[in-house]
Amino acid sequence: QKEVGRSAFGSEAMALAHELDASVVTGALSDESKGLSNGELIRDYEPLPDVKWRFGKPNYARVNKFYFENRVMKHPEGSLESVVTKIVKNWEVESHHIADPHQWKTMDITKFQAAVNGGCPANAQLMADIGPYNMLIGETADYSGKAQTFEQSNKNFSSSFPEGFAWEVLEVYSGPPSVTFKWRHFGKMTGTYTDKSGKEHKGNGEMLNLIGLCIAKVNAELKIESLDIYYSPNDMIKPLVTNK
Repeated sequence: QKEVGRSAFGSEAMALAHELDASVVTGALSDESKGLSNGELIRDYEPLPDVKWRFGKPNYARVNKFYFENRVMKHPEGSLESVVTKIVKNWEVESHHIADPHQWKTMDITKFQAAVNGGCPANAQLMADIGPYNMLIGETADYSGKAQTFEQSNKNFSSSFPEGFAWEVLEVYSGPPSVTFKWRHFGKMTGTYTDKSGKEHKGNGEMLNLIGLCIAKVNAELKIESLDIYYSPNDMIKPLVTNK
């Protein structure tokens, strides 16, 4: 197995692009997407009645299966870790799958900002426009956030991890209002990654484990006001570049 240091918090276990149904643009998440078919509620997001899904209603069935089979931590219901798990997974639903920030419920969009390695923060509208991947990875030797659209970046990483790129909380160090936590991203590199030059890289089948840290400031309603993420973007991309 290949273990890498810190990775982008924003590339949470998104619904796989190849499992989105563009013909279904409204409606609540299924029980399977919420995790209930596996006996555990890990994502309890309820969209506003007038929400239209950006790429079609997300389907988390496959990535949930991978999550439950390969996670290393199972936190008791009601624990701080389980609360943070739901907050982040719900945040992912909005940031990837709802285009209008005014329909977001997990963030206070009047205050929200996300910064990487102490850099210039991005607000809610910018994240909605370019997408979490492009915002948090940016420019590296083998990935260009400026050169990829929101949809292209989602498709690229869905292609890289066909079984899903799952996310879990490992440990929470401090509770609200400043929530500091350690997390893990994990996925098998069984698909194909396309670098910024257009070259395709076939995955080697290994499990990619990414361990990271995030500081999230939340209000009394547990809405996210800011995210501070510290990591090396190359830690996310280099393991995917196998054809050099």
